[in-house]
Amino acid sequence: MLSQVYRSGVQPFGRRLLPWVQSPGLSRSHRVQTSATRHVRSWSNIPFITVPLSRTHGKSFAHRSELKHAKRIVVKLGSAVVTRGDECGLALGRLASIVEQVSVLQNQGREMMLVTSGAVAFGKQRLRHEILLSQSVRQALHSGQNQLKEMAIPVLEARACAAAGQSGLMALYEAMFTQYSICAAQILVTNLDFHDEQKRRNLNGTLHELLRMNIVPIINTNDAVVPPAEPNSDLQGVISVKDNDSLAARLAVEMKTDLLIVLSDVEGLFDSPPGSDDAKLIDIFYPGDQQSVTFGTKSRVGMGGMEAKVKAALWALQGGTSVVIANGTHPKVSGHVITDIVEGKKVGTFFSEVKPAGPTVEQQGEMARSGGRMLATLEPEQRAEIIYHLAGLLTDQRDEILLANKKDLEEAEGRLAAPLLKRLSLSTSKLNSLAIGLRQIAASSQDSVGRVLRRTRVAKNLELEQVTVPIGVLLVIFESRPDCLPQVAALAIASGNGLLLKGGKEAAHSNRILHLLTQEALSIHGVKEAVQLVNTREEVEDLCRLDKMIDLIIPRGSSQLVRDIQKAAKGIPVMGHSEGICHMYVDSEASVDKVTRLVRDSKCEYPAACNALETLLIHRDLLRTPLFDQIIDMLRVEQVKIHAGPKFASYLTFSPSEVKSLRTEYGDLELCIEVVDSVQEAIDHIHKYGSSHTDVIVTENEKTAEFFLQHVDSACVFWNASTRFSDGYRFGLGAEVGISTSRIHARGPVGLEGLLTTKWLLRGQDHVVSDFSEHGSLKYLHENLPVPQRNTN
Repeated sequence: MLSQVYRSGVQPFGRRLLPWVQSPGLSRSHRVQTSATRHVRSWSNIPFITVPLSRTHGKSFAHRSELKHAKRIVVKLGSAVVTRGDECGLALGRLASIVEQVSVLQNQGREMMLVTSGAVAFGKQRLRHEILLSQSVRQALHSGQNQLKEMAIPVLEARACAAAGQSGLMALYEAMFTQYSICAAQILVTNLDFHDEQKRRNLNGTLHELLRMNIVPIINTNDAVVPPAEPNSDLQGVISVKDNDSLAARLAVEMKTDLLIVLSDVEGLFDSPPGSDDAKLIDIFYPGDQQSVTFGTKSRVGMGGMEAKVKAALWALQGGTSVVIANGTHPKVSGHVITDIVEGKKVGTFFSEVKPAGPTVEQQGEMARSGGRMLATLEPEQRAEIIYHLAGLLTDQRDEILLANKKDLEEAEGRLAAPLLKRLSLSTSKLNSLAIGLRQIAASSQDSVGRVLRRTRVAKNLELEQVTVPIGVLLVIFESRPDCLPQVAALAIASGNGLLLKGGKEAAHSNRILHLLTQEALSIHGVKEAVQLVNTREEVEDLCRLDKMIDLIIPRGSSQLVRDIQKAAKGIPVMGHSEGICHMYVDSEASVDKVTRLVRDSKCEYPAACNALETLLIHRDLLRTPLFDQIIDMLRVEQVKIHAGPKFASYLTFSPSEVKSLRTEYGDLELCIEVVDSVQEAIDHIHKYGSSHTDVIVTENEKTAEFFLQHVDSACVFWNASTRFSDGYRFGLGAEVGISTSRIHARGPVGLEGLLTTKWLLRGQDHVVSDFSEHGSLKYLHENLPVPQRNTN
């Protein structure tokens, strides 16, 4: 039979099916109406949003980012996913998680189908239990000494196990889907069912009717009656159903499915057997690539191996269904692997018919690594020559750069806010300033890589050196700032680091020409590939997972971008600051002439910058004085919105709006004002509400100023100077890759020195540790040796 028939043909598991009245699975018209309001449901710990889904089936999706549009989805659960490690019984926690994810997607308006293994394992568990119980009873009856002999369990035939386990498996699915008010129906098929045209039509009609009624079909090969697999039985391009991989592919094509998700016990498809030294996960697999893949043995359970999965995936792809093979057993990812795939995240191996014109981001990472190592071996003068050449190109190719930037500005008009448009804009003066900054970097790069920091004579003829070396491969992610590209590229070149750049799409034209000019400059010494611009449709979150290719991530953009990257980074350090809550404390002995100039420059010169003033702390003695009135009048003229801190508000009869939080980065013409009683209270306030970025004291009392400078624990602490000086260019670093509030490695504006680390070089003559033992012939000297000075002229 094509399907098990219960209650007039199909058995729905869960509540009695009245789909248009009782079931939360709404009718299609009602579902679209709900989708329009983007109603958030919360019955699961995986929140979801109902979204309108419509797609004409035809070609498969070309990119992962398009998978979110998939409406009809088949999820294939391999035996290794469904069963426990001992192959007897089911992995209940894993199954519950999968059911939850399928339920989430079903209630988004998608049409979900499950192809599941597990009947044999479930039946094996039941039959073993029955056999053990039966044997123990018989031996107890026939043993005169009432001692049970060691019981041997016979080899169990798979068909018998399937027959015994099928009902229990489906009862389990019924119980799980009922928790989410979703009905499920069981369908068992064999290969013979697909060879009979009438049975194929019956199957197709049954599945469509179940999907129409918002029921999740659960499909499996009828292993109780299935004949042995016949090798090489595929005829005329139609895949035969030998296992659940081929079954899932066949159903996906028959049902015109948008996406087939194949879950197994490996992360995806590797270029060689997983576990081997050189095995690399293939992110995207294209038809024809199977020639470069070495297949290993099949999984510990189940009938198919990776070769069978790839064959089934390619067949489904040819039929217009997109395919992803991923790990459904890993405890850290199995709880969201299905939803992650549908959201377009880089999980497993994605099968695509569209091969990109350029290299993948993984290939770009490898090129940046090898190019960076070549860059580090160049002489300092050669690296400086590359940067000087790039500085010249910025002015020589000015017209082409500004033309590309004009295209970006025209496309961004009406889509970006005014502060972002200002960041996006390039000008002749900006390019000239960039060129000057690059020349400063080139001059300072003469004494960077390979500089000896320390020399020690450990013992006779055994000398140790600590020298500077590049960090490795940097990933710099920046928004709306095309001028960031040549700055960061110059710093990477000077420090001998490989570089991956990911710019915002709003600056695509500007970034493209600036990167071409950078590669042109690199070409003069044959290291063109050291700096790579990521143009593929990679999500930032996916880039942050490339921990084997990237050594340091540097975000340049909004505080939200920095926070998102810090959250997404998996095992890769992130250099940066999530917030720029900068303070200025106006002391009771502050100069009237200086205060208004410093406050105006810090807050109004560029309010969107991370080093702009956000909180003004005023000594209590200055309230209701001419100095205080001048500050307020200046802020009003500059149209700065004032938020009163709790203490400041208590002094006023009619106060400005009270601040919602004292830990706020406004990034606009808004400012919090609070009152403090002393310099110590100002310091305490900064430590409690600041972000350790930049903090300033305005006073004429040198003793008070020095106390503030020494006690404020921030990356930059100033006396009688604008917060806006917190910048690599203004510090004379030439440029910066960002400002770090971290306490490890680099802090404050990070220039060339912050992109270097060290290594130790030990030069000996047949030295062994045993010579330095109590009865050895050598003694440790540990003498400091003079450090050679490089000629930087």
